[in-house]
Amino acid sequence: MFVGTRYLQIIDQQAGISFPVLVMYPTQQSPVSTAFGPYLMDVSPDSPVAQGSYPLVIVSHGSGGSHLLYRSITMHLARNGYVVAMLEHAGNNRLDNQFKGLIENLQYRPRHVKLTIDAILAEPGFNRHVQHENMAVIGHSMGGYTALAIAGGQPWYPPEQLQHEQLHTAQRVEVEHDARVRVLVLLAPATAWYMPEGSLKRVGVPILMLTAEHDPYTPRWHADIVLNGVADANKVTFREVKNAGHFSFLSPFPAKIKNGGSLPTADPDGFDREKFHDQLKMEVLVYLNVNLKTS
Repeated sequence: MFVGTRYLQIIDQQAGISFPVLVMYPTQQSPVSTAFGPYLMDVSPDSPVAQGSYPLVIVSHGSGGSHLLYRSITMHLARNGYVVAMLEHAGNNRLDNQFKGLIENLQYRPRHVKLTIDAILAEPGFNRHVQHENMAVIGHSMGGYTALAIAGGQPWYPPEQLQHEQLHTAQRVEVEHDARVRVLVLLAPATAWYMPEGSLKRVGVPILMLTAEHDPYTPRWHADIVLNGVADANKVTFREVKNAGHFSFLSPFPAKIKNGGSLPTADPDGFDREKFHDQLKMEVLVYLNVNLKTS
């Protein structure tokens, strides 16, 4: 099976903003080397979806990140029978980060996941190929916050006051949930907004959660919030990736970018990101096959 790609532009009429979504999916059409910004991928742009019925996976990137940073996982899933939608969060991406740290970002992110699901189900080219009640969300860092919110989490704002147990001054954030999301994959999730007791009690779906041993941005206590807060901790498959850093979950960068030395390209000494992603993409696929795929 090959990988097809199609770009959608989603409009959030409530907020008056829009955002792009790159959709990857199984196709029978042979691929060509195609540039997506600085990244080359062997895909078949705008090709027809291969006959079949596939679960839908939404990918939510980290704060100030990009929808293109999880290519190794998304390409592997699309080759193996998934429709994968990678959205670029409006106002919280590499080019426009105006909503970083604001309550609007906490509200917009899960709503944009839901709008993406709705748009794909309404798209004639995808509608009959997507299993309408069989979906997962993969979230890295702030994307982990997003995944927990869409699955029933109740966030609070601002997190600084929650850390000092000043709950009387914290604000309950109204977010949209979506019962169609049946599985979560959390990669170094940011979870500070769920500190108050009961914030994650409505999250009852299976969760694969991976954290990094050397992570100054989302250290172990972020994972503990999930383990101690969800409805059933037995539904969480958790492990800490030894010697990994926060950005080790991003796909390996081309040499030109890596040689520039930017923070997202860096790993702890001795960590092999290429080898890790060969394993990570298979681990995510196996977990989704067991917990999500029905045919």
